[in-house]
Parts: sequence; C-alpha cells; structure tokens
Amino acid sequence: MELRTIRDLAPRGKKVLLRADLNVPLSAGRVADDGRIRAVVPTLRWLAERGARVAVLSHLGRPDGKVVEGLRMAPVAARLGELLGFEVRALRNCVGPDVEGEVGGLPPGGLVVLENVRFHPEEEKNDPDFARALASPFEAFVNEAFATAHRAHASTVGVARSLPAYAGFLMEREVEVLSSVRDDPRRPYYVLVGGKKAKDKLGVLTDLLDRVDGFLIGGGVAFTFLAAQGHGVGKSVVDPALVETIRDLIRRAEERGTPLHLPQDVVVARELALGAETRVVPADAIPEGWMGLDIGPATVQQFAEVVAGAGTVVWTGPLGAFEHPPFEAGTRGVAEALVASPAFTVVGGGETGEAVEKLGLADRFGYVSTGGGATLDLLRGRSMPALEPLRVS
Repeated sequence: MELRTIRDLAPRGKKVLLRADLNVPLSAGRVADDGRIRAVVPTLRWLAERGARVAVLSHLGRPDGKVVEGLRMAPVAARLGELLGFEVRALRNCVGPDVEGEVGGLPPGGLVVLENVRFHPEEEKNDPDFARALASPFEAFVNEAFATAHRAHASTVGVARSLPAYAGFLMEREVEVLSSVRDDPRRPYYVLVGGKKAKDKLGVLTDLLDRVDGFLIGGGVAFTFLAAQGHGVGKSVVDPALVETIRDLIRRAEERGTPLHLPQDVVVARELALGAETRVVPADAIPEGWMGLDIGPATVQQFAEVVAGAGTVVWTGPLGAFEHPPFEAGTRGVAEALVASPAFTVVGGGETGEAVEKLGLADRFGYVSTGGGATLDLLRGRSMPALEPLRVS
C-alpha cells in the first residue's frame, strides 16, 4: 500500500491539522504513559522545523459525545510541550471561530493542541458537516492516528476528504511493517493470543488460521478453549456462547495441521486480589471455586521453546492479569523469551504495549505497534477506512 506522506507536502507557512492518537492513560491529572505522545514527536518536529503552523487533534477516553472535565487535552498538551522543549497550549474546543483565530495567529513552527474531538457526538458518526468544520481553518491534513485507522470517523476519514491528506512518519512506518508481516512473513509465523475474553480475539483466530503456522493461546482466551475441549475450568472466565464456535475452530486447525498451543499449567486463585492464595495446577484440572489468572511455569517454557524456532511472532494480549504482581510472571516470562528469540517480534499495541512498557522490554522487540484493534485488522486484511484517502492514486 503506497501512501502520500508528509515528504510530498511543502509545509512552510501552511496551516496543518495533524490527527494523532493521544489517547493515553491519566493519573492525578498527569499523563501516566506517554508512549503514544512520543511516537508522534518526530513528525511534529519535522513540520515545525519546516515552518508549518500545526494544530494537533486527538480523542481521549470515552466521553460519549459530552464534555467531561477529566478528559480534557490539557495534560496531554503539557506532556507534549515537555517532550518538544517549548510550551504547547491546549485550546478549549476543536471547531469554531476561536480555533480559526488561534490557528491563524500561529507563527511558522507554532503548535497548539485542540480539545478532545469526542466531546462532539458527530465525530464517531463521521458527520460530513462536522468534518468540514474541523477542516475549515486548515490547508493540509496529516494523519498519524494509526490506532484509529480501522474506524471511519469525521476526524480521520471526513477531514481527509476535504483537505490534501498525507501520512505522517508513524502512520507510514506502521503500514510498512505490518503490511510486510501480513504479505510476506518470515516462517514459521506464529500469533501469540492473550487478553481477557475469547470474543475479542475470535476474529483474529478465524481470519489468520489460513495464514499462520500456529497459535499460542493464553490469558483469559485459553479458558474457553479448555472448556470447548471438555475440561473443567472452575471460576475462570469463559464465554459459553462461543464454546461450539471454538470447537469448530479447533477442528479446522486440526484438519489444516495448524497447531494450537494451549497452556499446560495455570496459576489459580479463589479471587483476583492482592495477597490471595495462589496455586499452580494442570490446565485441565482447575479446582472448583478457583479461577485461572496466569499461565504457569511449564507453559512459559512450552511457549519459549516454540518462539525460539519461529521466524515471526505477533503478540496480542497479556497472558495473565499482569497488572497484579502475583499474576505477571507468565507475561514477563514469555516476553523475555520473545526478545531472546531470533524471530521478528511484533507487539500488537493496546494492553500488550502497556505490558511490555511496564516490563521495560519495549525497545527489545522488533516492532511495537501503537495500534491494538487497527494492528490486528491490517494483519487480517480487513478494511482500513482512514488509509484510503492517503493512498497514492
């Protein structure tokens, strides 16, 4: 997929709307994880150094089309200013005459952050009038919000229909790396699937079954697979409505000769709580009243042996309740095995990205995507609406 990029833009003096995904966690009014902010800094510096007048637009949290004081963009603007080395002001809206005046008054190289675009219900509806209002003060549009590229929203698709549209460096890199994995992965190609719920990963498992050489399945997803095989899983998270579908998926994988590596052992507790009693038990023998909350040490070793012989591994979803210290060992152990592997390793954003950042291992993976759902959709070959206006004709 060839995209128009900011290298095709003559930015000097131009008023540029840059859509980023700065949907970062906040704590006590400050940014708790600035990974997504740091990811767009190279593009912002490039534009500023070439004299563009830039307004950064993003969503933050889920305000459901209403103004939520705790989800204003001011903390994000403050952190962005710290990273850039100069003050970055946050405006109190993203459309209207005030925005037009502020942007028009920016000096070459100046930058502001617009207010949370999801304070407006028209954003997620891709409302054409709202898209035109967003675009009105600007002369060019740069999309750096790869994590929203699988959604057709006003600030990603609508605006790109109203202005000359370009991919930033982050968007370009995401599409380049993930398209390469999708179209020509080094073999054997494995996908490591974790996360809380089987329903969130069923599409990935189904769509990639014919593309991969095997799956490694952990996290909460594994318990619906174990239930589908007839094993008791105690109080572990299971989606009963998916059991028959998972049985069919297991059957299809067997027919294709595609291995599904499920946990051999799991760490269980009666409740997800600090200080709870834990045990390591066989994955097919979880006691009644106990729930699986992490993969066990034998499974870590099992998965490590597989990835040691892999050519490519894509990882989506933590392998246990990693945010709670008693249940992070599985995620940590497999992460360490992945960075030691000769495979090209891709972290699929979202919670997985947060996990590798927390573990201090992010810079040792082949590629850490900012995506999440967008990463998986591109790898699955699904529609990416926000990329279409950026394609070279």
